[in-house]
Amino acid sequence: MLLNYAIGPECEGKTVKHVLKNKLGLSERLIKKLKYSGKVFCNSVPVHVIAQVKSGDVISVSIDFDEENDNVIPEEIDLDIIYEDDCLIAVNKQADMVVHPTCNHPTGTVANGLIWHLNRQGVNKKIRPVSRLDRDTTGIIIFAKNEYVQEHLVRQMKNKTFLKEYIGVVHGIVENTRGTIDLPIERKPGSIMLRHISESGYAAITHYEVISYLTSATFLRFFLETGRTHQIRVHCQAIGHPLFGDTLYSDFNDSVLIKRQALHSYKASFLHPVTKNTIELSAPIPQDITQLLEILRK
Repeated sequence: MLLNYAIGPECEGKTVKHVLKNKLGLSERLIKKLKYSGKVFCNSVPVHVIAQVKSGDVISVSIDFDEENDNVIPEEIDLDIIYEDDCLIAVNKQADMVVHPTCNHPTGTVANGLIWHLNRQGVNKKIRPVSRLDRDTTGIIIFAKNEYVQEHLVRQMKNKTFLKEYIGVVHGIVENTRGTIDLPIERKPGSIMLRHISESGYAAITHYEVISYLTSATFLRFFLETGRTHQIRVHCQAIGHPLFGDTLYSDFNDSVLIKRQALHSYKASFLHPVTKNTIELSAPIPQDITQLLEILRK
């Protein structure tokens, strides 16, 4: 895949590196990698990044690399792929599935299935998760197929132009129909997994809106301004309205109603790093949350 930039008068005399960084948005790290790869061209001729450009030149850069897949074992896994192109791939993740291999879960993850999926296409690529979901949180998870795309999507998240919407069902009646939870989060002392609210923690901001009121419960949508581990779960606990099924952050026993936290990554919207088109994705509300809603509406 080639990225192209036509040089205008404003770049006359600038270096190729200046164009790559300031016009095409490549990071120093990626420019350094490209510098020795022979993948940077001026008017279709390989060029060094310190070369100067002139008006009328066309700078092109190939952002595709065959990369080792970090020893992720390819596995045939039935994944619900909701979007794919040459740059990225989006999956509607099911419950009880880890996103990327760990010491405790070396196989059976979304990444294992995606490596198998790409290998079937004859593609040897390192896949790069742009965001992550907890094991039992369902919904949209996005992977970049190269470093350039990953960098641009992460940058959009930092700039708040990558929009994500979650839906969840919490205990109790949330009085305000919309609001913001602004409480810092850090790892709980003595625990590898648990997080808690702490003044010394990292800034964490969650916006919420009420979708509907249920029997001693509230159906909410969430918008994250930050992306801390377990953020929605910890914030819901902090305001006294823990998620149904959340065995880490709730004292309720909801196992008869739902076997996991009632949280789903529902929608995502972002600017495609290459085409610059707006991509809007959605993942249907899963059956277990739908059934929970039906029970709580009675």
